[in-house]
Amino acid sequence: MQSRDHHISHRYDQELEALRDDVLYMGSKVEEQIDNAVRALTEADEAIAEATIREDHAVNAMEVAADEKAVSLLARRTPAARDLRFVMTAIKTITDLERIGDEAEKIARMAQQLEGRQSLRRHQAISTMSEAVRNQTRQALDALAAMDADAALRIHQGDAKIDEMFEGIFRELLTYMMEDSRHISSTIDVLFVAKALERIGDHSKNITEYVIYMVHGKDVRHTDVNHLDLEDGEH
Repeated sequence: MQSRDHHISHRYDQELEALRDDVLYMGSKVEEQIDNAVRALTEADEAIAEATIREDHAVNAMEVAADEKAVSLLARRTPAARDLRFVMTAIKTITDLERIGDEAEKIARMAQQLEGRQSLRRHQAISTMSEAVRNQTRQALDALAAMDADAALRIHQGDAKIDEMFEGIFRELLTYMMEDSRHISSTIDVLFVAKALERIGDHSKNITEYVIYMVHGKDVRHTDVNHLDLEDGEH
């Protein structure tokens, strides 16, 4: 009987680990999407843009497969406490990863459509913001892999910088359009790119919230994280 219970427990641990691997692999593919979308945009590379758009179908399929695996775990294993938090974290994370992929696809499509790519290539603010967003996404996924709540909190707090970058770009582009109405159409395209980057930042911030919830049992959504004490949470 003890051997059978041990076997069941081992199978359960394997299933949890397989779900974790699926989420992290999906995260790595989404990171590639962001990198390629930004490259397509800044280098005016039609082939990279097309490949990034095609890759979104694969990411969507990963979301469906991982979601089904998580739901199956909930139904068959009825996890509790930390295991339950992990499965819920996985379900929420794959949703945000899929949405990050959607935003990367939007950037790639914009790279195909955007006129005046030379001017965009010189738009240093977009390049700076894209680098910040890519770093934040990578760091959020690293915190998820390590289940590092302290790192997740630091990344969460740093998201305000990305919001500030977007606001700065918005003000700059608005001034540009007011000064010369001939550039309104192309400038709005650039603004759409900045908004897609800002949304990717929001989704990566969400992932850090799930990590904190997973480790400490604290829901920090709609919370002022600058005054958050993680030591009081559940372990």
